Amino acid sequence: MRGGNKPAGPAGRDKTKKEFDEMMLEVRRVTRVTTGGRRMSFRATVLVGNRKGKIGLGVSKGPDVSIAVQKASREAYKNMFDVPLTKAFTVPYPTVTKYKSCFVKLIPAAGGTGLKAGSSIRSVLELAGYENVLSKMVGSNNKLNNAMATIMALCNYKHADHFAKMCNERKNVRSEEDSEEIQKKERPEETKKPEEKKEPKFEKKIINNKTIEVEVVAPVVKAAPVAKPVVKKVPVKK
Repeated sequence: MRGGNKPAGPAGRDKTKKEFDEMMLEVRRVTRVTTGGRRMSFRATVLVGNRKGKIGLGVSKGPDVSIAVQKASREAYKNMFDVPLTKAFTVPYPTVTKYKSCFVKLIPAAGGTGLKAGSSIRSVLELAGYENVLSKMVGSNNKLNNAMATIMALCNYKHADHFAKMCNERKNVRSEEDSEEIQKKERPEETKKPEEKKEPKFEKKIINNKTIEVEVVAPVVKAAPVAKPVVKKVPVKK
């Protein structure tokens, strides 16, 4: 071809793939029961990462091991995402994630601690670029489920911008509360109004051919008397 432009083919893809490391987690033989009988196939689980904050997991099936691995690696490149890495190459904060029957706990560690993890959790963290992490795995020893639980835990980590927004919102709320308190202190105390005295009412009454003013008093309502229970005396036979 003229112009020296190389065609985009497998040679161009290899350069991009060299940046990432591939790891085959598991290959299993699976069967599918149909009316014609059992059909055998292979399921491959592949991890892809650049050890600098990118990780991807792919699971696929095929009639042959090589075909299943190729399909799984393509899926892993499609499912790649960025993970949060701190200066100490650890996770930002502790978290617990559940996937099916697997519980995975990730805890940040100081520099020089190393990766305290096993099974597929270690391989996921290594390819993602973590160097100092403490982990705990409970529930199941299935490699695929543990890898999925670790991937979900890394996906659920929130970016630093999220926490910055939360801090700003809290500061704004506190500043509003402080301003309200200052305004209350600056306001003059409200003077209490004196209670108005009720003037007594008088009525004119004629007593012994004389008009006399008598103060009107509200009638007192008496409660109805409670009926006492009647007790009959029974004569005792001697």
